[in-house]
Amino acid sequence: MAGRIVSLLEPALVNAAVAQPVFVDATLGAGGHSELILRKFTSVRVVGIDRDAAALSIARERLASFGDRITLHQARFDELPSVLAQAGIDRVDGALYDLGVSSMQLDQAERGFAYAVDAPLDMRMDPEGPMTAADVLNTYSHGELARILSEYGDERFAGKIASAVLREREREPFTTSARLVQLLYSTIPAATRRTGGHPAKRTFQALRIEVNGELVALRQAVPAVLAALRVGGRVAMMSYQSLEDKIVKREFALRTTSTSPARLPVELPGTAPRFRLVTRGAERADQQEIDTNPRSAPVRVRVIERIAEEEVA
Repeated sequence: MAGRIVSLLEPALVNAAVAQPVFVDATLGAGGHSELILRKFTSVRVVGIDRDAAALSIARERLASFGDRITLHQARFDELPSVLAQAGIDRVDGALYDLGVSSMQLDQAERGFAYAVDAPLDMRMDPEGPMTAADVLNTYSHGELARILSEYGDERFAGKIASAVLREREREPFTTSARLVQLLYSTIPAATRRTGGHPAKRTFQALRIEVNGELVALRQAVPAVLAALRVGGRVAMMSYQSLEDKIVKREFALRTTSTSPARLPVELPGTAPRFRLVTRGAERADQQEIDTNPRSAPVRVRVIERIAEEEVA
């Protein structure tokens, strides 16, 4: 949905109140979105953020021709305030958060994100991070493991899977994905396996979210980027599963709703929303996009725009 994302952000970058608008690519990856922005909007400065040093290296080479119009930072996207301070930036005009695991990371078998190939149970977006998926499986209590499988993976058989993991790790610690996938095949009932998609999908999602603290980071990231947004600026959020989208939807709703008490005939001073929704609900990829890029099928896009500054007490 790269073209659609660019068109949604375009008004903020073309009509910015400054000569050099600032765009934050908070999930830089290989730099594809940033390259589109830099080519289309020749006055824009890009701040690229990614926690993955390998991704930053690829993006640095890809975007080298744009010189000092782009600066790259190894950080989590919820660390935006410190990244902006380091870059000497007070306000931004546009931002993009392409959430979840990147296609580049999925395609690197050794990272352990994909359940289709046998690989080390790693799943760290930052390879220097302290905890791997194997650590979760081998050290978490039954209750902790069942909770993340249920909460982050919406796994109906979370308790049953947690019990099986604890039994198996007593025999031998988990190290690779194939053994975990085999355990899931043997634990999840055959009727569910036939109708519920790949039996490993929900467990792998839950482990990845836990290892990388994704939802905790997102809850901190949305308020941080909205606070940094200039009037007329826009933020686009691309979510790939319902837990991410619920957080984005709730944060956006809070900021686009008047805080005047209900049923008053007029809005009280200082209670008007400072933001408006650009997208009606969540936009989805069309069939042509899905046919071209099947991984776009679950994406939900929400865009918000700042329409007024916060009032100073």
